[in-house]
Amino acid sequence: MAYQSELNTSQRILMGPGPSDVHPRVLKAMATPLIGHLDPEFVEIMDDIKAMAQLTFQTKNHLTFVVSAPGSAGMETCLVNLLEPGDEALICIHGVFGGRMADIAERCGAKVTRVEAPWGEPIDPKQIKAALEQCQPKVLAIVHAETSTGVLQPLEEISRIAHDAGALFLVDAVTSYCGTELKVDEWGIDAIYSGTQKCLSAPPGLSPVSFSERAVEALEKRKTKVQSWFLDLSLVRSYWAGAKRAYHHTAPVSAMFALREAYRLVLEEGLEKRFARHRRNHELLKRELEALGFEFLVQAGYRLPMLNAVKLPEGVDDAIVRRRLLDEYNIEVGSGLGQFAGKIWRIGLMGESSTQNHVHVLVSALKDIF
Repeated sequence: MAYQSELNTSQRILMGPGPSDVHPRVLKAMATPLIGHLDPEFVEIMDDIKAMAQLTFQTKNHLTFVVSAPGSAGMETCLVNLLEPGDEALICIHGVFGGRMADIAERCGAKVTRVEAPWGEPIDPKQIKAALEQCQPKVLAIVHAETSTGVLQPLEEISRIAHDAGALFLVDAVTSYCGTELKVDEWGIDAIYSGTQKCLSAPPGLSPVSFSERAVEALEKRKTKVQSWFLDLSLVRSYWAGAKRAYHHTAPVSAMFALREAYRLVLEEGLEKRFARHRRNHELLKRELEALGFEFLVQAGYRLPMLNAVKLPEGVDDAIVRRRLLDEYNIEVGSGLGQFAGKIWRIGLMGESSTQNHVHVLVSALKDIF
């Protein structure tokens, strides 16, 4: 039977919407012998991770840590802690993940107002101003990098609008974190979450998050219990930020080892240099793909450099060509979601997968197939 054989997966070139390729140093760190999750040495590692999370989020927020679950749990952590039954939330939707935030907010018992833009386009701040004439939200939430469409959403003006309305500003940065400019404190972001498997290039399964003092104050003024025990910040924070670390759950020790090394690689490269690398490789991919007949879905100026949404050339069968890329060249690219299924590809140039070699290997394979 298959399970009786030693595990031996293919050596893929990961150019989909995540996970991205992982540096050998990260894999080596993941193979470090286990220690206990309350071991003093592991507590020091948690402190290292927290400090590097603050540096990469560009924040001094004390409540900055890593949720022991993937980015969707980071999303849920932010929403279930900040919203109570009867609260109002304004959720901006321009793809799959804005819709997911709205769903979670409604499960919290919040009254949700949706501000929507066509898929492939950013949210216009004027839409938000108009919506605020009809509601008084406790939380205004938006996706910075919409993975389903390749849109990079400008945030600074919307942050000002949120604060002027007395709302907490919540941002999904799962795909943008460590791949493009993101300034939590300077941009007035009150709650933010990300994932480890994209531009951070660590194994999937963890979610860095950060909360401002305004967000912490809102948490402390809650009148009801957080609906999720596991994600309740009043409990988790004592494990990550307390003077005496109180047991909350058994942390994924090996994944934390890997994350620590991934953060070290990010900071060794430097954030600005890393952002510039993602932009350069995006421009290279753009030139090469357009020469093959691909068109970008998103208007210039709003395109994600790390997640490229492209329309397929006439006559190209989505499923057949992607399968050939995987079977014959070991290259993974992502298909479209929702209304874009079968119509676009989502090509990731994230973290360790953002190199000139990745671009050239993909383009060479496509030329062979075409």
